[in-house]
Amino acid sequence: MSLDSITTSVDQAVSGFFEPIAKWLGEVVFYSVPVGGTQLPLIVAWLVVAGVVFTAWFGGVQVRKFKLAVNVVRGKYDEKGSTGEVNHFQALTAAVSGTVGLGNIAGVAVAVSIGGPGATFWMILCGLLGMATKFVEVTLGVKYREVHADGTVSGGPMHYLPKGLADRFGARGKTLGKVLAVLASAFVLFFGLFGGNLFQVNQSYAQLVSVTGGESGMLGSSAGALFFGVLIAALVGIVLLGGIRSIASVTSKLVPAMAGIYIAACLVVILVNVTEVPAAISTIIEGAFNPQGVAGGVLGALIIGFKRAAFSNEAGLGSAPIAHSAVKTKHPASEGLVALLEPFIDTVIICTMTALTIVIANPASYVELRNGGESIGGVTITSDAFATVLPWFPYILTIAVMLFAISTVLTWGYYCMKAWTHLFGRSKASEVTFKVMYTLVAVAGSLLTLQTLIDMADAVLFMLAVINIIGLYLLAPVVKRELNNFLDFVRRRDAGLETEADDDEDQEPVKTTV
Repeated sequence: MSLDSITTSVDQAVSGFFEPIAKWLGEVVFYSVPVGGTQLPLIVAWLVVAGVVFTAWFGGVQVRKFKLAVNVVRGKYDEKGSTGEVNHFQALTAAVSGTVGLGNIAGVAVAVSIGGPGATFWMILCGLLGMATKFVEVTLGVKYREVHADGTVSGGPMHYLPKGLADRFGARGKTLGKVLAVLASAFVLFFGLFGGNLFQVNQSYAQLVSVTGGESGMLGSSAGALFFGVLIAALVGIVLLGGIRSIASVTSKLVPAMAGIYIAACLVVILVNVTEVPAAISTIIEGAFNPQGVAGGVLGALIIGFKRAAFSNEAGLGSAPIAHSAVKTKHPASEGLVALLEPFIDTVIICTMTALTIVIANPASYVELRNGGESIGGVTITSDAFATVLPWFPYILTIAVMLFAISTVLTWGYYCMKAWTHLFGRSKASEVTFKVMYTLVAVAGSLLTLQTLIDMADAVLFMLAVINIIGLYLLAPVVKRELNNFLDFVRRRDAGLETEADDDEDQEPVKTTV
């Protein structure tokens, strides 16, 4: 029996077993209601409302404290002797690498095709709102993290939900928090294996095959797929063995490189068509409030834009706090401010660059889909937009896709590790078991599609958003207190009054576990 027939059989068997479950779960999690002639997924409304509430609650912190956030990333307010594993910049790049991925390339292309250019405007707005949500959850992640005896750090919703709810509501809050922590760990683990690992490897392999001769090319065979999967798994396994320090070291170089390559490619397309820029911007703004050919009109464009942004930057989903919790700091809100830059980079910059490139280049595949043509892969539309300038630009896109995919697999490997150890313990055997399993899934990514499991993983991740945001609402007063503490520290540091002794007195003891 050939490798192709084996993988096909596995795909069919998995789909046959899980398809009914995935369909039911998707209908529940992504339940939509009719609004203005289109469908609004309630989970998207849940995420957007959270962004609005936290923006109001913290007085537009994403605007007022943007400059301060940049200064924190630059290291202006670093403190000697801070507990943690990585600096602010490394924590940011590690988290960004988990959100910036194929969704920024393929998902945005589909959004502007179906929702029109105006979807870009609403996508930017949703990204700006998501910055406040990210600030809240990451502040809590650092506040309630655990520092282990070996110096490593664990954080995320599986830690701040039980600890934070216990702090505010006593024994009942602690019991509820423990249940939510187990659910959060399970949700993160399931999505990480299939959405953050298998899907990324699968799609990056597909893009590589498409630019190397297709099915008849050197990588189009089963042997080529297996080679690619093993290569990616080996790279991921080596980095994963080093923990967050190793991951952060790689992503701190990989994220700027991949973002730089992709943005540079977009800028080339835009600059070649520079005379079309004013018209494109006008089209985006006009399309946001007076869209043509979009189901539901303005609401339709708004919903599609919000949906793309919410699915892209993961604000409110509870995943990013896992990476940010490893930061070296004595003030949790300092990393919360750093984290609000994440949706700005992911959605406001990278997603917008993709949308603007497509609208300006106006490739034939985009025009065809806008006119009701058959749906094609979003990455194809973006690739075609690049190809309007130079035929070899799709190769640049392939490099970007590869870098996006590898960085996403690395970061979700760390997220999954923390979820796994929360569920099964931090023993050496437990960690080795997970790492072997995660690398094997990466190998399978180039051979299998397992689309049904990926669909389930999407639904599971957004189930996490439901319990996570409830926790964020309940713990928001804690975040406000932490923000005030950090702003007071900043004022004293800027005035030259802050000393290391003062830092130590202000810092609450961090719980250390074995």
